[in-house]
Amino acid sequence: MNIIIIGFGEMGKNIAQLASKKEQITIVGVVDINPELHGKLIKEFIEVKEEVTIVNEIAALSDVEADVAIITTGSEIENVAETILSAVKRNLNVVTIAEEMAYPWVKNRELSEKIDVISKQNNVSVLGTGINPGFILDTLIIVLSSVCYQVNKVKATRINDLSPFGPTVLNAQGVFRTVEAFHEGVENGEIVGHVGFQQSVALMAEAFGWDIDEVIEEKKPIITNVDRYVKGQLIKKGMVVGCNHSVIAKSKGKILIELEHPQQVQPEAEGIKTKDEIIIEGIPNLHMTIAPEIPGGIGTVAMAVNVLPHVIKAKEGLITMRDLPGLLSIFENMTDQVK
Repeated sequence: MNIIIIGFGEMGKNIAQLASKKEQITIVGVVDINPELHGKLIKEFIEVKEEVTIVNEIAALSDVEADVAIITTGSEIENVAETILSAVKRNLNVVTIAEEMAYPWVKNRELSEKIDVISKQNNVSVLGTGINPGFILDTLIIVLSSVCYQVNKVKATRINDLSPFGPTVLNAQGVFRTVEAFHEGVENGEIVGHVGFQQSVALMAEAFGWDIDEVIEEKKPIITNVDRYVKGQLIKKGMVVGCNHSVIAKSKGKILIELEHPQQVQPEAEGIKTKDEIIIEGIPNLHMTIAPEIPGGIGTVAMAVNVLPHVIKAKEGLITMRDLPGLLSIFENMTDQVK
């Protein structure tokens, strides 16, 4: 299987490194808009078996034979759509880790339908995936529910440590701010919290046959009661160390889905342990905890690489994790058991 990687930032490098270790995968092209990377071999940055030179646009790879493009640029569908379409028009299947692409119809139906139509015209498939959305707070829940006669409600929590992340992520979660500045950041869009709740809700609602008519998101500051440190910087007691982002989804006033994602620096400073926790109310009730939580970076890289053979075999068009052959086909008729 020949692949092209579009976006050679941190995630792109990690995906390339893992893909290169797989005997059945060969990297045949890498694209990045950073002019400082152009013309350089990827071996100058990471340990890989391939002698591949970085180019600035996919058009520069017109003579390269490939099966799949992995796109690691952007989170929003509007930011990655043109890149996706340029790959699709070259008859490339696409895997993207853009969060909104996990279920893009909920954000931009017109653009999603355009991608779907053009993908089908070119006999390829397009999949958005990752650790979250794409697995922990949606796909894993759907898989776990396969042992249930009936699913009445889902509640899930992902607690993680922001300490390994850089300033962009820390700023987006409100770290270092006062409580007042946090609320201002939420209002003006500087604090984004978690990107993907809408997509996870839509993916589960589709799987369980639920008609969701109200979705409410909330972002609250996580305020430290002790001094904490991140990358040598002090965060004093009373300051914000993260964002507790949550969502509830209702049908006719009844809560069917509750998801919570409190992200903070050094949660262990106050005895908080990281974890992924899923509670399914149904027949039977289920309660699963993974502690510590699945590492987000490693998990996303693994998902992007491990789904490649499934995407090639998948039906044509814009698809979700539920459409992967051999992975979730057992849930083909799941909606019948929960209506």
